[in-house]
Amino acid sequence: MASMWKLRNVSIGQYLKNLARDVGRVNIVGRSAELSYYFLLALFPLLMFMLSMLGLLDASGVAIRTNLIQSLSRIAPASAAQLISDTMDQILKASDGKKVLLGLIGALWAASSGMSAICDTLNDAYGVIETRKWWRVRMVAIKLTTVLSAVIVGALALVLFERTISDRLSQMLGMGDSFNFIFQAAEWLIVVAFIIIGYDLVYYSAPNVARRSWSWGTPGAVLGAAIWVVGSFGFRLYLHYFNSFSRTYGSLGAVIILMLWFYFTGASILIGGAVNAGIEREAGETDEASGKPMPARAPDRMAGEASQS
Repeated sequence: MASMWKLRNVSIGQYLKNLARDVGRVNIVGRSAELSYYFLLALFPLLMFMLSMLGLLDASGVAIRTNLIQSLSRIAPASAAQLISDTMDQILKASDGKKVLLGLIGALWAASSGMSAICDTLNDAYGVIETRKWWRVRMVAIKLTTVLSAVIVGALALVLFERTISDRLSQMLGMGDSFNFIFQAAEWLIVVAFIIIGYDLVYYSAPNVARRSWSWGTPGAVLGAAIWVVGSFGFRLYLHYFNSFSRTYGSLGAVIILMLWFYFTGASILIGGAVNAGIEREAGETDEASGKPMPARAPDRMAGEASQS
């Protein structure tokens, strides 16, 4: 399959017009709000599970939790990170030895519900109807949630244990402190690469589109990750200088901020999906480089509605 970074059958201007139309047609604004609700439900069970898994790598559970919140505070709004920290403390104090299993079940169910909503939205972006049985869609959602959780744990392990990892790698490579400096400088670039891989996995598996070739670093994944990173830091900067949520919403201000951050996250995923869907659709029925058929899609949604009418 030819590179997705090259538009072949449409100009950039026309593609952007089509993308703006698709964003409105798919109702990304409303569906991002839906995803923010699912993300909130999945957050704390998922954090409990990840803390338990990361705790297997380090016996000091308190240190892991502290480092995790500190890392989260670098990206998430400060009040949202503090809300997460306080809530996690309350949950962990009230939890017993079954927290790993319950955390896994709760995270999988809540997060897979959000992933199912992403599947529906990406189907609309591709213009296809959902022909898979409901349990197949749920299994795809659970599989994606599990794989993405592993990607997140890997990225968090890199951040939380970066000093240990860099020391061991420098010893293996026979390098000194210079390697530690290089590793720390490249750390967040590697984390962004993890994020892009996660987005690509969603765009590859979630929509009801068959026989697609895997592509690394698709335009939608890169743009979605960029929107999320820039939006997160921009939101932090806005709150630092113009935060009026506490005055407007009182004690609920931190919850509103957290939900808005989740809203940006959901929007970045869906916009990136719309970008990839538009590129694949504009590529036409055949791949010019290979001459092979383009991905076989489920019946077109609009065509199906027209036939029913």
